[in-house]
Amino acid sequence: MRVAMLQLCASDDPAENLPVVRDMMRTAASDGAEFILTPEVTNCISASRSLQQDVLLHEVDDPTLAGLRDHAAALGVTLLIGSLGLKTDDPDGRFANRSFMIGPDGGIIARYDKIHMFDVQIGEGEEIRESSGYRPGDRAIVADIGAARVGMTICYDMRFPYLYRALAKGGAQILTVPAAFHPVTGAAHWDVLLRARAIETGCFVLAPAQTGTHSARQGKPRQSYGHSLAVGPWGDVLARADDRPGITFVDLDLGAVEKARGRVPSLTHDRPFRGPR
Repeated sequence: MRVAMLQLCASDDPAENLPVVRDMMRTAASDGAEFILTPEVTNCISASRSLQQDVLLHEVDDPTLAGLRDHAAALGVTLLIGSLGLKTDDPDGRFANRSFMIGPDGGIIARYDKIHMFDVQIGEGEEIRESSGYRPGDRAIVADIGAARVGMTICYDMRFPYLYRALAKGGAQILTVPAAFHPVTGAAHWDVLLRARAIETGCFVLAPAQTGTHSARQGKPRQSYGHSLAVGPWGDVLARADDRPGITFVDLDLGAVEKARGRVPSLTHDRPFRGPR
């Protein structure tokens, strides 16, 4: 399976971002990609909740989702939309951070709402509370794309290994981790966490990323780490991007999943235990 990970530097204007993604998809498909992945919040990156309230829409009305579904069908490719910021009908008005698996006919195969919210204190004076604007999901998802079964996650999820173990036990051969990773934590933790999730599960891990300084009409511009990464089931790095927007290709041999799990079958070695006290 030939895979293309799109590395973006999205702005806070969904109408500006959509044609960029469509052009990159076309380039990836022309180079043989069958499965194309975009990063987290493909439609809009913004630290301004008021601007998000103005530009984000419900799923049924979202032009980025509609446009990318149409483009996947026109190209005949499977597409992971890493995630979109979307309005919900929640009483508190919080958004959803939702990933979509799109089939080559443009149909929605699966949806996944990010479970773990990025509520952190990165450094002195830099607090991020994703949960103030986004509400968490509560369901793990494995999507069947025909050639493979794919466990869908988003960014901060990668710090919670029990989710990935559950996805692997649920049949996943590939784990997707679209991200808009913070530069500070990215430099320290990005590679090691993604490689660990691959080693623990015997899965391929595909992590398309946002990168650079994102232009903003309101609020402080956000920055993302970049360095999209593809990891094999044995923990080997198969492909790595730099910190510029672009396309990273990787060819996957799904037989490597069974081979890695045969060598170290840890998914079958769970034991009950007591404690700690």
